[in-house]
Amino acid sequence: MSGVVHFIGVVENVEDDTSTILIYPEFTPGLDGLDAYKRLYILYWLHEGDNPARRATLRVVPRRHGATEERGVFSTHSPHRPNPVGLTIVELVKREGNRLIVKGLDAFEGSPIVDIKPEEHN
Repeated sequence: MSGVVHFIGVVENVEDDTSTILIYPEFTPGLDGLDAYKRLYILYWLHEGDNPARRATLRVVPRRHGATEERGVFSTHSPHRPNPVGLTIVELVKREGNRLIVKGLDAFEGSPIVDIKPEEHN
């Protein structure tokens, strides 16, 4: 089985803890109603590390938390994984047309946006 991912936007700017996400015009209608939420799940593509070797990685040493033993990649937050999708919960500061100003996004400028979902319990 195979699937296709359509990127809906891109991380346009990152300054300290605040980021601007540009949503492509054809996906802008999908933002309607988003202003009602304070926190959002942002799914993005880890584009800088997307290569066949990293996608083949299934065991890693998660050094970020001081671990020294190898574990399965699905029990870690490693960017080396079969599908390099990142996930962050952010605070929605404001929406300006097809741009979202958010706090707490851990993606780089240029990272493609895969999806946005509201956190139901704001």
